[in-house]
Amino acid sequence: MHALFEEAGKFMAGRILSEADTSAQIELDSGKRVKAKAANILLRFEKPAPAEFIAQAQSVAESIELDLAWEFAPEDEFGFADLARDYFSDNATLAQQAGALLRLHDAPHYFRRAGKGRFKKASAEILQQALAAIEKKKAILAQIDDWAAALGRGECPQPIREQLYKILFKPDKNAPEYKAVVEASRATHTAPLELLQKAGAIDSAYQFHWKRFLFENFPKGTGFPALTAPAIALELPLSPAQAYSIDDSQTTEIDDALSVQGLGTGTVVLGIHIAAPGLAIEPGSAIDQIGRARLSTVYMPGYKITMLPDDVVQTYTLDEGRANPAVSLYVTMDEATLEFKSSETKIERVHVAANLRHDQLDSLVTEAWLTNPAFEHQNTHPRLSELRPQLSFLYRLAQALKARRELVRGKPENFNRPDYNFRLVGNDGAEPTGHEQVQISVRQRGAPLDLIVAEAMIVANSTWGSWMAELGVPGIYRSQASMAPGVKVRMGTKALPHAGIGVKAYSWATSPLRRYTDLVNQWQIIACARHGATAALAAPFKPKDADLFSIISSFDAAYSAYNGYQAGMERFWTLKYVEQNGITELNATVFKEGPGGSFLVRADDIPLVFPVLGASNLPRGARLKVRLGAVDEITLDIHGTVIERLDDPADPSDDGPVMDDAEDDDAVAGPIAIAVDMADAESAAAPAAGG
Repeated sequence: MHALFEEAGKFMAGRILSEADTSAQIELDSGKRVKAKAANILLRFEKPAPAEFIAQAQSVAESIELDLAWEFAPEDEFGFADLARDYFSDNATLAQQAGALLRLHDAPHYFRRAGKGRFKKASAEILQQALAAIEKKKAILAQIDDWAAALGRGECPQPIREQLYKILFKPDKNAPEYKAVVEASRATHTAPLELLQKAGAIDSAYQFHWKRFLFENFPKGTGFPALTAPAIALELPLSPAQAYSIDDSQTTEIDDALSVQGLGTGTVVLGIHIAAPGLAIEPGSAIDQIGRARLSTVYMPGYKITMLPDDVVQTYTLDEGRANPAVSLYVTMDEATLEFKSSETKIERVHVAANLRHDQLDSLVTEAWLTNPAFEHQNTHPRLSELRPQLSFLYRLAQALKARRELVRGKPENFNRPDYNFRLVGNDGAEPTGHEQVQISVRQRGAPLDLIVAEAMIVANSTWGSWMAELGVPGIYRSQASMAPGVKVRMGTKALPHAGIGVKAYSWATSPLRRYTDLVNQWQIIACARHGATAALAAPFKPKDADLFSIISSFDAAYSAYNGYQAGMERFWTLKYVEQNGITELNATVFKEGPGGSFLVRADDIPLVFPVLGASNLPRGARLKVRLGAVDEITLDIHGTVIERLDDPADPSDDGPVMDDAEDDDAVAGPIAIAVDMADAESAAAPAAGG
């Protein structure tokens, strides 16, 4: 005797070896013996052999029309043998009964299971919904096949083009667009990004990088809602100081200005004046929510995305020719020794006499002009003569402050690596297209005007950071435990030393129009200025405030993403510069070993780091002439081959400049990390279940 039984949702047949009241020992065709519960035995038969019986049942199952079977089925619960008798005849064979069982079991949209071998047919409404879903799934699978075939032919269907960045970087792996890309990649043995490039999904390398950045960081776009900048309601006293800002010509968010009073008296007062949006923007307000969402202005060659709306920025920026609200730090010092005697913070209005632009003045405000009163330029900026005494004092002070910090650091700061300015010709601040002519100019780091501003901002950030800590007011700080390799700068709420700068505490408070952390610190500093010893009670953020930690975490992530994008776009425009100027060879300096026997080099005249091959045993500082390979504007990749070594290996005096380890961490472009998983190909190609 043989039996058809159910085991773990599957139907099997075998020879009954022995049987008890509740179970039977059954031998399968494979020779394996299983113990089947009596309740799971659905049919018993003498002939044919189990394998043949199953084959007959499957053949019968395929012949049963589901719609007709559904019509024949009773409304109440029924057994598979009942349906076989209704569908075939009252004398339905065991093979027909088994066929009915298999067909019913495999059609859950028509019949739901009600027990072992028992079923109940679905209602007409549910059945129609299920059939519609099946047809939809079939249509989707057909669409996936069509799209995959088009991609394989080098054509990009519009729905895939529209979902490009989502598919590559934040995919819904059940979406047909994603599955089509996976299936086409599998079928053509082509990496997804390369496949999409060949299919024309990427119209422009620049737009690819730009739209990817917006997709990941500004999914709702970069526009601002209509908001009005609140006025500063307080009547603020007017400072006697005349302040001057020093920024690049493209700067619209003028956060800081400087003043000098008392020259020639023996006691000088340095004024560091910071724009004061914190006097009007309230924590939790609509404008604050925008700032907290963006966290920083995003910079890139030829363009920027501001943290705050332009009309808000223009309300609080330190524009020349007007008395601007400011949070001012006044540092009193001995004019001769430059020893600090005291400091004071005031909330006031400060008249800004001029917005100086260092890109227009760097060639005039030189070390010789600042340190030698007899030195004169042939052509002088109209305001420089009246500012010469103040700028000369500020330069002397900046040099002294830098020297003091370097004593704490334990080694001098290295300024032998230049800064580069990018200018997109004719762009005028509009969103770039990626086809503009790019100009790259060099600015030596540590130029006098840069040094003046940088040292003054360090004074403000370190002084205010220490002051907040003394008053028990939490702030947002940057700290570095030591300058040992691998010890990174961290953000936190405690005033800890910053070894890299050489100060005992360092807050970020001098760019409140451009960085949200600085706006937060400004609120805290305003509370300190207004309330003194009781400031901790009045400040918006209290000690151990969870909001502060949340801001730090969000800012760290956003600032890293923004800086990464800026670096990527600077690299993009550098590669454009190489292409536009037909540069095929250049001189470069080795700064470390790279992977696979390569060496990483830094170009001498443009801001470009890349790997080179074709030489061995190259030390740091080795100067090379290099032939450039092809540019990949999508991966921002370029490689080089060593033509010759330019320095004398035996003479270290002609080596190229080698930066501090902290500055050698330039990322070299390479494969873009995408989220398309080729393991999804099997599921993408799977047929619809049922029907």
